[in-house]
Amino acid sequence: MAGKAPQENINEQQLTVRSMQKKAVGIPGILHSMEVSLNQMGPLRTAQTLLKINQKDGFDCPGCAWPEAEQRHAAEFCENGAKAVAEEATKRRVPPSFFAKHSINELREWDDFRLGQQGRLTDPMFLAEGSDHYVPVSWERALGLLADELKALNDPNEAIFYTSGRTSNEAAFLYQLMVRGLGTNNLPDCSNMCHESSGSALTETIGIGKGSVSLEDMYQAELIIIAGQNPGTNHPRMLSALEKAKKNGAVIVAVNPLPEAGLMRFDNPQTVRGLVGGGTALADDFLQIKLGGDQALFQGLGKFLLEEQRRPGSPHEGRVFDTAFIEENTTGLGECLAQLEAVTWEEIVTASGLSEEQIRATGARLLASTATVVCWAMGLTQHKHSVPTLRDVVNVLLLQGNIGKPGAGVCPVRGHSNVQGDRTMGIFERMPPSFHDALDAEFDFASPRANGFDTVAAIEAMRDGLARVFVGMGGNFVRATPDSNVTEAAMAKLSLTVQISTKLNKSHLHVGRQALILPTLGRTERDTQAGGDQRVTVEDSMSAVHASRGRLAPASDNLLSEVAIVARLAELLFATDDGGTRPGAPVADWPALAADYSRIRAHIANVVPGFEDFEAKIDRPGGFILPHGPRDSRSFSTESGKAHFTANPLEYPKVPAGRLLLQTLRSHDQYNTTIYGKDDRYRGIKNGRRVVFVNAADLAALGIADGAMVDLVSEWKDGVDRRAPDFRVVAYSTPVGCAAAYYPETNVLVPLDSTADVSGTPTSKSVVVRLEPVPALR
Repeated sequence: MAGKAPQENINEQQLTVRSMQKKAVGIPGILHSMEVSLNQMGPLRTAQTLLKINQKDGFDCPGCAWPEAEQRHAAEFCENGAKAVAEEATKRRVPPSFFAKHSINELREWDDFRLGQQGRLTDPMFLAEGSDHYVPVSWERALGLLADELKALNDPNEAIFYTSGRTSNEAAFLYQLMVRGLGTNNLPDCSNMCHESSGSALTETIGIGKGSVSLEDMYQAELIIIAGQNPGTNHPRMLSALEKAKKNGAVIVAVNPLPEAGLMRFDNPQTVRGLVGGGTALADDFLQIKLGGDQALFQGLGKFLLEEQRRPGSPHEGRVFDTAFIEENTTGLGECLAQLEAVTWEEIVTASGLSEEQIRATGARLLASTATVVCWAMGLTQHKHSVPTLRDVVNVLLLQGNIGKPGAGVCPVRGHSNVQGDRTMGIFERMPPSFHDALDAEFDFASPRANGFDTVAAIEAMRDGLARVFVGMGGNFVRATPDSNVTEAAMAKLSLTVQISTKLNKSHLHVGRQALILPTLGRTERDTQAGGDQRVTVEDSMSAVHASRGRLAPASDNLLSEVAIVARLAELLFATDDGGTRPGAPVADWPALAADYSRIRAHIANVVPGFEDFEAKIDRPGGFILPHGPRDSRSFSTESGKAHFTANPLEYPKVPAGRLLLQTLRSHDQYNTTIYGKDDRYRGIKNGRRVVFVNAADLAALGIADGAMVDLVSEWKDGVDRRAPDFRVVAYSTPVGCAAAYYPETNVLVPLDSTADVSGTPTSKSVVVRLEPVPALR
């Protein structure tokens, strides 16, 4: 039997704090995985489901995008992957009677954990204008209402179509075709809030916005630098790759504001050594960098390499740089070196919070390595200067020719399981002309070419009355986005909000004048259409594409797949009153595409480079790897045809006296906005989430005691006080002047217009805050 859903919010009064852990996974990881799985699914369903995760004949984990090795374990999942699957494959249900019992106003008072734990949505639901309760609605009426609203728009750009990274390639491709057929490029997605900075920097410097390494490269690397990433919580299966790299002799340098257990030691639960032998030490060096100091570190590493290249009498003189690679494959070296010459070690030390000796020691690691990989995640991408920071990461790699050779390259580690695939399929507000040309030729229409709204611009448009309809393909837009109060108020201005979802979340509660919930199949479930059982495909962080096929019976007989929802909506949207097709619409047989997904893949093969013979490629166990010019042949699709060195002025956050720089982050018991439990085991937090981690020296300077209750108040140039109330202070190992707290509770503090230059990513790792003690009687 599965356990019952919680009936109360998290009681923060029960929160306890213990010492942080210094190793990840092991027996505690196994036990917690099984505890969550059994509670959600029961014993039989747990066995049926977990053994199919990431198997070649199974389904792709709906969690992170870390790739699978060619040889799979019988249990090819991690602790958080098991939690993600348990959340989806749960036996708990949210039927129409739930909404009859609970009003929207009541549910708004529930926390994220309690909402998400209620179970799977079972039926389409409609919230009428002025009503406080969702009521069941037929699929025909629901999709008809949405189609009518879209047809009635004065301008297609009054509609916004958001996408979560869970969406399959097939659904994403059909979705963007429908949206562009409507006449807009308003396709914001979760990438806008996470790795947009990576895509911007990599496209500019190496010509493609994707990582250049494979798992084999990780295994062959001599040096792996992991910056701004916590793999033990966010990508636990990455730890197995790091363990293998260590056994092959790799040196690992961890760069992070917080000492994370998963960067220090890994107790692999699939080995005897991991369970009883002490596990594997991972990081050889830990650089506890200030928030926003990573650009300074990489400029310091570049400066060190330049000094060693030129230092008379050095054993490395003239041999540090890969001169042949640079001369043949790059441009812009002179400007880059001039910047490295100009920046001072004093500036680098101030900005990074590291000593010159630490940076030089890491530089010596670079000198000793002939194959270096740099991995990163949100710690580098969510600052105002994230794009320049990542350009400087590329600069360091280019100096030694560490692009396009075994064991070397760039490795942005994506979060959601198909977030990279969705972008490949066209989920982007600024797709290149070549994509539009191919799409137009395939479907005999003229797609719009003007750029659409990204996530921040979409919220601004809703806030300013420029949008009327919002459609969310998965995800939890209201809780994933910055400036929560502004976002919620913006959603309320719309005429219709639509969420295509598997589980209940806050985005179903902060809605427009009318709202629809359209329940959909999950990754774990059997997808049976007119053409038989279907498979979908996904793309991982390393550009590998493979099939995924769910095996479980759907949570309800009244669910539709994402593909079916889009196809039915498109058929209504592009139909004329006399039964014809609207002039200028894409020429597509929507019912046939919904009946047999291989027809969608045939279209993808004709539009998206690298997908030729798509169906045959995914017939092969493990799928196929998409082409990647820098990795495959050191070819670079930039304007010059070469990789670009860049010169980037050094930037870093300046924080006023008496204030702290806050980063938002996940606990170990969550995935993005989905809260699995009340604990953050590795950081020592139990039975609560409203904590703020602060250096003890800062607490002493501020006169605030460890364990005190405070409000977090962010400060921005608009003068608005954004407040997250009632957080417990936890003295913790974080750089002086830096603090950390969990999102989505702290997204309210991130100003909407505080974004990264170039990419527009919200600066969730650079929030200036003050701590205000909570009055005892509040």
